[in-house]
Amino acid sequence: MTFLKKLTGAVALTVLAASPALAQYPEQAINLIVPWGAGGGTDATGRIIATLLEEELGQPINVINRTGGGGIVGHTEISYAPPDGYTLGVITTELSMYHWTGVSPLNYSNYEALALFNADPEAVFVRADGPTIEELLAEVRANPGSVKASGANLGGMAHLGWAGVLVTNDIEPDAAPWVPSEGSAASLQLLASGAISVVATTLPDARPMVDAGEVKPLIVAANERAASAPDVPTAEEALGNKWAAYAWRGIAAPKGLPDDVKDRLTAALDKVLNSEQFGEFMQQRNFGIDYRDAAGFEAFMMDADESIGKALQAVGLAK
Repeated sequence: MTFLKKLTGAVALTVLAASPALAQYPEQAINLIVPWGAGGGTDATGRIIATLLEEELGQPINVINRTGGGGIVGHTEISYAPPDGYTLGVITTELSMYHWTGVSPLNYSNYEALALFNADPEAVFVRADGPTIEELLAEVRANPGSVKASGANLGGMAHLGWAGVLVTNDIEPDAAPWVPSEGSAASLQLLASGAISVVATTLPDARPMVDAGEVKPLIVAANERAASAPDVPTAEEALGNKWAAYAWRGIAAPKGLPDDVKDRLTAALDKVLNSEQFGEFMQQRNFGIDYRDAAGFEAFMMDADESIGKALQAVGLAK
């Protein structure tokens, strides 16, 4: 072989080795943004997914809690990040509500849907020594403003869940003022301390404090009783008026993710979210599993945007 041929071959190999087309995603650590505070259900599920996804992708995944604005700060950061696969996020029900309530223009179209993994109905909680649901609503009627509620941000799914209970029982939502917080964990602490009277959140989010004997569920805003709490009646069973409100969580990326990166992520998430380890984690904490792939998740969010918009309009929370 001549020197020229050897040189040409060496250069070609160097070019191929350096070609970004041959780079295999991921080549570095990935950030997973959680728009809600540590200790809540979104944080817990985000962390188990990050742990399992690390094993599947072979790179560290850093969970970052970006709280503020009722989830808007974190959701905004996810949508504005470079669409390169190195910033992912746990997006939640509130994304279906922001533009309806006028707090942010964000909606599902700002994200690359990757996988839905959870859906749970909202429930109403009081302190362990608190009133029944009938007594609670009687107090709201008799003394408007005396009962303060929370669960997360103003106009979020928890707020909608509670407002729907009031409206379906002919009570104006402002008769029981909503106290905004940065998620269920913060709200439940307010409830336990006596700062507020009621919390609307999901059964799994409140499970630790229920088990500790600090709070108790009164009703679940669902079409049927939850398997994890079969003794808790539905809103219709307890009050005679049908009302259902479900919170959901999924994994997404900024819009414009390259196809090869999206394919890698969706394949990895399919394995993780259908794994025995993930199933056991969710079952132990009574989180409902509702897995849908990227296409299914996008369709789900489109439907949720429309149905939640109608519900917000019905209870007077839409702008």
